Parts: sequence; C-alpha cells; structure tokens
Amino acid sequence: MLDLAAYLHRLDPFAWRLSGDLGIRWYGLAYAAGFVCLYLFARHLARRGRIVMNEAQVGDFVMYAIAGTLIGGRLGWVLFYSPSALWTFTADLPWWEVLAINRGGMASHGGMIGIVIAMWLFSRRGRLDPLGVLDVAVLLAPFGLFFGRLANFVNGELRGQPCGPSFPFAVKFPQEIAEDWGVEQFRAAPQLARHFNLPTLRWEELLARAETGSREARAQLDQFGRDLLTGVQAGNDEVIRLVEPLLIARHPSQLYQAFAEGIVLGAVLAFIFFIIRPARHGVVGAWFLIIYGILRIITEVWRLPDEGIERVMGLSRGQWLSVVMVAAGGGVLWYVRRRPTAVGPASPTASQ
Repeated sequence: MLDLAAYLHRLDPFAWRLSGDLGIRWYGLAYAAGFVCLYLFARHLARRGRIVMNEAQVGDFVMYAIAGTLIGGRLGWVLFYSPSALWTFTADLPWWEVLAINRGGMASHGGMIGIVIAMWLFSRRGRLDPLGVLDVAVLLAPFGLFFGRLANFVNGELRGQPCGPSFPFAVKFPQEIAEDWGVEQFRAAPQLARHFNLPTLRWEELLARAETGSREARAQLDQFGRDLLTGVQAGNDEVIRLVEPLLIARHPSQLYQAFAEGIVLGAVLAFIFFIIRPARHGVVGAWFLIIYGILRIITEVWRLPDEGIERVMGLSRGQWLSVVMVAAGGGVLWYVRRRPTAVGPASPTASQ
C-alpha cells in the first residue's frame, strides 16, 4: 500500500517582501492577472465585432470592472460577513476597518453585485445594452475567479473541512496556529515550551493566565503562533518537526473552487457564447449566475463556514447567497427570453 501523507503548506503570501508586512502579495498579483486577462480578451473580441463595445471602449470597461470588483467585494465582505467593521476604528492607518484591505476581507458575491452595478453605469455612459455588457464581464470573470482562488490557497485562507491525512489531496495549513489556536491547542503541545526557551512551570503559568483572560498572556501566545507560522514558511526544520504533527489535515477547498469557478464555469460559458451563440443579450449572464451558484453550493461542502456565522438549515452564508444567485439567474433568463427584440453577440450600434 502507498503511504500518503498530507502536504504541509509552506507558501509565503508575499511574492516580494520588502519588510514586515510591506511588500507585493500574491493576492494583489492575482487580481492584476485577472484584470489583464479581462482587458486582453475583451479587446480581442471587440476587434472581431463579437461584443457590444468597440475596441476604444474596452479600456473604460475594464476600469469600471476594477472599481466594481474592489468596492463591491470589500463592501460585500463587510455587510455579509463582518458588519462590525463599520464601527471599528483604530489608531493606525487606514484608521477605519472598512478600508483595511491590507488585512484581507473580500467577498466574491459582493464583487459580483459591484460588477453588475458598474456594468450598468458603463453601459449608460456608452449607450450600450446593459445585458450585452454584462455578458462580456461574466464571460471573462472565470479568469479572475481562478487566480483569486489560487491566491486564497497561497494565503492559507478559506480553509477546508478536516479529512484523513492519507487523503490524496490533504493539506495541513500552519495558518491555523496563528489564527485559530487557543490555550487548549498550546497546552496539547508542551514540547513548544522548550522551543521558546520557557521552563515547564513558566509555560504552564502562561497558559493559565491566558485561560483566565490575561491580555498580556494571550498576546504572547498570539506572537508565538505568528512566530511558528513564519518559521514554517521560512523552512525552519525544527519548527516544522514540532508543528506538523499538531496540524489538522484538510481538504484544499480553495483548489476545488479554483477548478470549479475558473475551469468548469469558464468552459461552459465559452461553449454557450462561442458554440451555441445565443441570439439575445443576457443569456450568458443568466447562465453565469445559475452555474456559478450551483458550483459554489457544491464546493462549499468541503469548506469551513466563516467564523462566527452559523449554518442555517445546513447551508453556510455563502451557500445561501449562491441560492439567491441561482434564483436571480433564472429570473434573468426568463426576462431575456421575453424581451421584444433579439440581438446577436454584437449589436449594430457597438462601433458607433
């Protein structure tokens, strides 16, 4: 029998670290790659008259898409998952938690709402069919979704449900030490006392103080967690030897969603747009909502629910939002099929 062991996640979220938390992150590069693909493919389609906009309009189209994605994604995370950010202020830049995108927090459902609003504004400015513009945006959205999910994996965020360590795709994420470990987990790892040069009695005293609510002791444990995470990412053999047996093997749900939302969704939308060639604008957009929603509902089965948000009727917050997307997609499909006029992929006014 082949003895399989879970992969230990050792990826650094920084592509280029200047110092501390300052540098170029893979997450930012993922967004940039998605928008570059959006621009290049939209320009390619515009040159061939396959979409409602001409080549000169593509640059503005991409700028609206960027604004809609970033603003909608951030506000969606605040409203759907962390409303307390609205009234959380700090003494450090950027002062208001809503603006603290350096600490993460983007919601894909919010980004999609932002995209819809941005495309409507762009279509009004260019006097284009809003549904035709939205078709272009969703046709190319899988590029950004794919790169974004890969960045989620690199960051070790949106982690999956536990699985057996011998599962072929099992991954151990050291980020759970810095983000999820409490006194109970540290107490189960007494060997860490020696690593941090603490006598056993002082280690037990520290844990006891943290357990009784000491902020100083809790802050010290949090720092220990960050140090261990940094050690794993830096390839410190001693830290890896201590930490790896303590980590939980998990499904790499980020990669499952990258495959579903990037490759599967992209392939189906490309088939609809290029092979079926629907005669009405909005058909591609409607099927995006339906297919993405279904895929998200399925893949979230292997993903941990967001902290502090309980499942309702067995579904996570993300799954319920996806149910709404499927229903909205059905509504859009019903509407476009009853529009008085049918138009091809590119309208006669696209180059005017």
